[in-house]
Amino acid sequence: MTVSYRMQQLWAWCQRHPVLALLLPGLLLCGLGIGLRSPWPADEPRFALIAQEMLTTHQWLIPHRAGELYPDKPPIFMWAIAAGLWLTDNLRVAFLLPSLLGALATLAMTTDLARRLYSPKIALLTGLTLLVTVQFTLQARTAQIDMLVTAFITLGLYGALRHALTGPRPGWWYVACIAMGLGILTKGVGFLPLLLLPAWWWLGRRPGGGLTVIPLRWHQLLIGLLLLLATLAAWGVPMILYTSYSSDPTLAAYRDNILFKQTGQRYADSWHHLEPFWYYVIEVLPWAWLPPILALPWSLRGWKQRLGARDPRLWLPLSYVVLMVAFFSLSPGKRGVYMTPGIAMFVLSLAPLLPQLLEQRLLNRLAWGLGVLLGSLVALAGLLGALGLPALTRLAATQGFTPWSWWLTIGALTAVIAFWLPPRRGLVSLAVWLMMFWVLWSTWGYDVMDAARSERALMSTVYHHTGDAPLALIDFDEAQVLQARQPIVQFGDATPSDAQFVRMTAWLQTAPQQRWGLLTAGELEAHPCVSSDQVIQLTVPDRHDWRLLPGTAVADCPGDRDAAPLFQAPTTTPLGEGER
Repeated sequence: MTVSYRMQQLWAWCQRHPVLALLLPGLLLCGLGIGLRSPWPADEPRFALIAQEMLTTHQWLIPHRAGELYPDKPPIFMWAIAAGLWLTDNLRVAFLLPSLLGALATLAMTTDLARRLYSPKIALLTGLTLLVTVQFTLQARTAQIDMLVTAFITLGLYGALRHALTGPRPGWWYVACIAMGLGILTKGVGFLPLLLLPAWWWLGRRPGGGLTVIPLRWHQLLIGLLLLLATLAAWGVPMILYTSYSSDPTLAAYRDNILFKQTGQRYADSWHHLEPFWYYVIEVLPWAWLPPILALPWSLRGWKQRLGARDPRLWLPLSYVVLMVAFFSLSPGKRGVYMTPGIAMFVLSLAPLLPQLLEQRLLNRLAWGLGVLLGSLVALAGLLGALGLPALTRLAATQGFTPWSWWLTIGALTAVIAFWLPPRRGLVSLAVWLMMFWVLWSTWGYDVMDAARSERALMSTVYHHTGDAPLALIDFDEAQVLQARQPIVQFGDATPSDAQFVRMTAWLQTAPQQRWGLLTAGELEAHPCVSSDQVIQLTVPDRHDWRLLPGTAVADCPGDRDAAPLFQAPTTTPLGEGER
């Protein structure tokens, strides 16, 4: 039996079983490198630290970070990391598991929808397209909340579409509503599948496209919304009762923050990540939804025909994508990761056109050229860095790692891929290039970057100078707490830096021979009372200029124990009695 015949048999099996066929490559592409790195800023160390604290303190109802209440997000994502940590006893593995499982679930549901709505062959192409989409793979490999909430949102979409297009199956609609509740408890936008309702209602009144749309009955909508509210109440009611009947005012502030500030106020009156209305369309989607976004000009004609025929298989997912982008665009606060829940439905909208798109000559050439361009730019940067270009040398010094060999290898492999898969197979070439990039990123790249990005190098240097002595952090970074080998105290995430310094001074003066503080050179310059001859400059490659401050260096500085709260990070070595 020839190799060619075996490959044909394998391809035929994959087309008959697209979901199963994609789970293994999905696991490899999204899971490769798990265990090879620690959490990286900005968000990963925060959620990993909260999960650690849940296991350490057994406080599961309300998340805490370095001993302080954390009101920015509901707890499901942190519960998921904590569950993985309990199972594996390995933070390097556990912190990435929720995103990996969320990505595999999203991949399976999207592929299965394409199989049910079109054919197994189109389903396989749909799943492969989703798998190589830049933002999907990136978020699958990142321990931010967005991939897990995308899985719950996709389950909501899956359940609604199973009822609307392959039903009647009201049970799937009820599953969708429970998934939306879980999504809201993961991140507030879990309700996004409700954006299907306008097109669903319209199509239910005006069927077309040869496919019957099962209308959503009013009683089904009511039952579904009650299930959604019941899911929210499973955590919300105990949290509200606990915080409302507590005598601790910080718990009442937590309740009001999580219920109001982090929901309606965060959307309507954002206080950070402010961007213009067109931010997503112009600055995010053109790179985040590569490579399928390249096919948009060639898809418009096919979409127009199907929309004109009122094909619900296109109307429902495409209307969701448009409304989702518009919803996030209306908020002044914007982040690129907010587009992650739209990827699956965008790819599903392209699904019936994928066989024809793969044959488009100009599209293939465009994709081939993009892969070559990206690889060439990376290789050029690697070459210039290896030759000692001053700008790149300074950049490497501030970032704490030198990736030149890694980048040159990407350039060499780009040339191999471009030769092996010529322009007429450009879409396949770009997909293979992206896979190559993620494989090198999650192996060689992790090895090159981890010590600097995880703050492991910094905290190892601190430990070398201080040993097990207690350490105070001003404007603390969760990664520093995760990597610490000694007791850590901090003074409140929202406390002004000057007030933190005064409180730290009082804490250091209580035991000046045994305690230390860590702060940047810029923060230290604002306090000339510090004995500069006792300050230790840390020679750690980092974008910050760190200083280590012994307690004896602040003898002439005013301290005030009431200037700020003091929190002991429970995941670090505990302070002894009287040391606080």
